Amino acid sequence: MSRIVMKFGGAALASPEQIQEAVRKAIAEKDRGFDVVVVVAAMRQTIQDVKMSVLHFTDDVSKRELDAVVSSCSQLSSSVFAIALQGAGYNAVSLTGWQAGIYTDHMYSHARIDHIDVSRIEEHLMQEQIVVIAGDQGIDNDHNITTLGKGGTETTAVALAVALDAERTDIYTNVDGVYTADPRFVVQAQKLQEISYDEMLEIAHLGSQVIHPRAVELAKKFQIPVIIRSSLVESVGTLLKEEVEMEKNLIVRGVAFESDVIRLTIGYDAYSGASLADIFSTLAENRINVDIIVQAIIDGLKPTVSFSILKEEFAEALRVLEDSKVSLGFSFADFEIGLAKVSIVGSGMVSNPGVAARMFDRLRRENIPVKMVSTSEIKVSVVVPQDEMIRAANALHDEFNLEQALYI
Repeated sequence: MSRIVMKFGGAALASPEQIQEAVRKAIAEKDRGFDVVVVVAAMRQTIQDVKMSVLHFTDDVSKRELDAVVSSCSQLSSSVFAIALQGAGYNAVSLTGWQAGIYTDHMYSHARIDHIDVSRIEEHLMQEQIVVIAGDQGIDNDHNITTLGKGGTETTAVALAVALDAERTDIYTNVDGVYTADPRFVVQAQKLQEISYDEMLEIAHLGSQVIHPRAVELAKKFQIPVIIRSSLVESVGTLLKEEVEMEKNLIVRGVAFESDVIRLTIGYDAYSGASLADIFSTLAENRINVDIIVQAIIDGLKPTVSFSILKEEFAEALRVLEDSKVSLGFSFADFEIGLAKVSIVGSGMVSNPGVAARMFDRLRRENIPVKMVSTSEIKVSVVVPQDEMIRAANALHDEFNLEQALYI
């Protein structure tokens, strides 16, 4: 029997009515003849409420205990979901991450899945049960509960699809698919019927909240089809796969943007003391993500290296750099806030030179200053003042005619 994995995020479980709607979607797939595995996130506000109650006792919560507390939130969701399925007359069982055989490394709150023992899941599927698994969690080799952090629930869903040899993964969100831009801010945004893994990976890295890059990377590696669809209404959604049909001569297929970007700058007294490898190895060891990097070496001036980082990781990045200042050998660190990143993405950019020039020219005509630039084969990103972010996104969406992103 074919299998599918369905993921429901916190927004899809925000009320009893929404839980019932999600349950109906799972039942519909079961009635179509699929073996169904459901992966759920914590219900909205549950994690914040639990964290606040813990912080009532101490500001210095151990990462081990915090992971144990946070994991209980999605465990609650899985049990409620299973009970709702049972109430609808279907055989269902809830499993925690460790009961589902999800093994991870030892990095609390940022754990990576090592392997999955699906034997217990298989037993329940053999009994015709719908299996509901608590997302964003697992267990390490020392039997400690771990959580995966951002994107953990959808990463769990894709990983389970791989381990179970599922036909596909359905990611249910509060939007009905992937758009050429965020339709809340770009009125002319159009929904895409298909998008390649590579394009989605870039868009996810560049600020889209539809699906986390970790899940896309996993889907691409194992060629698992993923459909992003609405948890609120019936919709076809957007299919993620390796190769897609091209729209009407569109070189660029999406505009992404991300607020609260901070530019960190590290300076050295001499070039001989600068080591990019040491800086970014130190940050990587602490699971701090760095984006756009610019190095400046000019005669008569102290050498510097600047990089962009998200606001939520800023305090930890400063702490890591300060703790490593002697070994890294830099003389000063500075930062600039109030920035945003705006990007264009499209696999057609590979064979069409001049896209970046066209982007820069449109921003120049709009009088939007560009502070940093990063490029790859299928994307160009710029850092601009945050109060210009939405205007820049709309201008670029117009420049590359993305309102025409309809299939022939």
